[in-house]
Amino acid sequence: MNPVENIFQEFVDAIQTANKADAFERVATRLTHRLGFQHFAYLRITGETPVLISSYPKSWTSRYFQLEYQQLDPVVRRARLEHTLFSWGGEASAPAGNREQRRFFDEASTFGIRSGITVPIRGGFGRTAAFTLATGDREVHPERLVADWKDVAQLIGLYFHTHVAVRLDLPPTAQPVGSELTQRERQCLAWTARGKTVADIAVLVEIAPRTVVFHLENARRKLGAASIAQCVAEALRRGLLS
Repeated sequence: MNPVENIFQEFVDAIQTANKADAFERVATRLTHRLGFQHFAYLRITGETPVLISSYPKSWTSRYFQLEYQQLDPVVRRARLEHTLFSWGGEASAPAGNREQRRFFDEASTFGIRSGITVPIRGGFGRTAAFTLATGDREVHPERLVADWKDVAQLIGLYFHTHVAVRLDLPPTAQPVGSELTQRERQCLAWTARGKTVADIAVLVEIAPRTVVFHLENARRKLGAASIAQCVAEALRRGLLS
């Protein structure tokens, strides 16, 4: 495994034991630092009561909610509209939004939040969550990491969201009605959850790569997921891979 895959596997192992908000914060903080970022934030917008687990300075998060910045924040707005990992605030990004939003970014940078990458997470009935890795370091260029880390970062965000929802009893996402997964479908999903590629799974399970894709797509369809990464997270949330 490459270094990022090793970090991901350590994260997967560690998050299994988290059962309180501070434990989730410790696991994600370690992951954040190992990936070269300074802060993380998991924000879930459910109705009028946002849920936040983060390593951002408390002075910033208090101000953020006091001034209802979640309504203004361009990253949150973008997460509501997009479905895949995106970077923001990097060297390739144009100044974001209107004057008020640019002032918001300037203020965030004084708290060490200059740029980052965000995984949008969509739930049913308009529920939205976002998992963000952020930094104040000008030498870190998040837009360059999106292509290299896209699949792993997407899984990290979905894993975190899924385990928080299950362990902290947050309202679950809507569960599409689907057929029971077959043993082979669960097996392929379980290996995918551990960061294995289709080629890896084909060797491990001793089937053709196209058959692995077939089983993964069947599982995705049955669980009503938009992507294989979301399918893995949904299967984990339902306890189908345990």
